[in-house]
Amino acid sequence: MYAFLLSTAVIFVAELGDKSQLMAMTFATRYRVRDVLIGITAATAVVHLVSVGIGAAVGTAFEQYQGVISVVAGVAFLVFAAWTLRGDELTDDEADKARRSTGAALLAVGTAFFLAELGDKTMLATITLATQEGWFGTWVGSTVGMVAADALAIGVGAVLGRKLPEKVIKYGAAAAFLVFGLVLIAQGLGWL
Repeated sequence: MYAFLLSTAVIFVAELGDKSQLMAMTFATRYRVRDVLIGITAATAVVHLVSVGIGAAVGTAFEQYQGVISVVAGVAFLVFAAWTLRGDELTDDEADKARRSTGAALLAVGTAFFLAELGDKTMLATITLATQEGWFGTWVGSTVGMVAADALAIGVGAVLGRKLPEKVIKYGAAAAFLVFGLVLIAQGLGWL
């Protein structure tokens, strides 16, 4: 249960202000929200299953080095904090592709999200979490966290249009990554 709750919170925060949220809002203007959420959920479940597989394998292979893994994971979270501050925007070309996509909504959304998430910070954060937490809880939690953040973006986007408080979201997400990173480093060094 701890892995589920932790990964839900971390991935939810990681997804705030991410270009995937912008893609979700763009797709929601073209397709039914239900279809967009189903496509996001399917793509996220697949990408995060691969992510936890990689993370669990690394965590098991280097089990005797859990302190080192914790410090490396903490440093990774500090990098995620900087990445979040740098920003992640949907380019005009990506937005146009989302608007012009044809075919079944589930296939269009699912494929776009699958490709967008490969190598994204949420995938890397999921790998990082899975090195130390249970793979199943991390997988389900990371999927729930991402879908919840994207659903929130669709809802807020519908209510507020494109006037989202980006700086508040960006700084809040970066601060959360910073805290998670510092806690992991402190645990790895035996300070906690």
